[in-house]
Amino acid sequence: MLTNHHTHTLYSDGSSQPEDFISQAIAKGFNILGFTEHSPLPFENTFSFKKEYREEYMALMNTLKQKYSAQIAVYSGMEMDYIPGMSENFAKVKEEYRLDYIIGSVHLVRPADSGELWFTDGSNYQTYDQGLNELFSGDIRKAVSTYYQQLNEMIETQHIDMIGHFDKVKMHNRDRFFKEDEPWYKALVSETLDLLQDRDIIVEVNTRGIYKQRSESTYPGLEILKQIKEKRIPVMINSDAHQPHELDLAFEHGFSLLKEAGINEVVYFKGNGWGFETIM
Repeated sequence: MLTNHHTHTLYSDGSSQPEDFISQAIAKGFNILGFTEHSPLPFENTFSFKKEYREEYMALMNTLKQKYSAQIAVYSGMEMDYIPGMSENFAKVKEEYRLDYIIGSVHLVRPADSGELWFTDGSNYQTYDQGLNELFSGDIRKAVSTYYQQLNEMIETQHIDMIGHFDKVKMHNRDRFFKEDEPWYKALVSETLDLLQDRDIIVEVNTRGIYKQRSESTYPGLEILKQIKEKRIPVMINSDAHQPHELDLAFEHGFSLLKEAGINEVVYFKGNGWGFETIM
């Protein structure tokens, strides 16, 4: 079974119409395609869904689901960006948009007692460095701890089905500021994994860092996947596609990592819940 549950179209920061992604998915032999625009945020930006398109988008999703039902299962999700004091309630958004599932992610880290945000994503590492210096006085341990605390708060307070690019805070680090085998970092990861395990939340293995050449490993990488195996946390592989041709990029690498970690099944959405597929 070939699936991708994490896809962005031009309704957020992707490049093409949803139907272009569906056509490519069918041509590649996909069984399932899920659309997950970046959630609306209460400030101007270039990447999130705009609320004025809600009715148009919902109608389009319903049309596409029906139009292609004989060829591929199409689902409507959303990648909810969690920012303390700024994000909308995830369950409320899921109901309003009649979504099939929710991915919970953190791209913008809000320091305690501050309205400013550290943007940990994007193609420009200078933005990451600037935020680290200006908002955390260059203290990488404090900055990364705040990232994981924000993830934990999201897991504990919001409804999510899966967590997006679990450890993406490492993307612009590239071993410059911290090492992933440092005890303090491993402790942060372990704490978040325990929360995911308790709530049976899916971890996606996100391949975007590999094919965009912004990371030497998936999000998360092999060592965290070994812990995920031990804790029996469900996983799936997603490409976080922003262009149709990206739908299955680095999937072979992702499946190889799962096997190396001893994980032999992935989950998929089946319309009324989640199913399991054995990795061949």
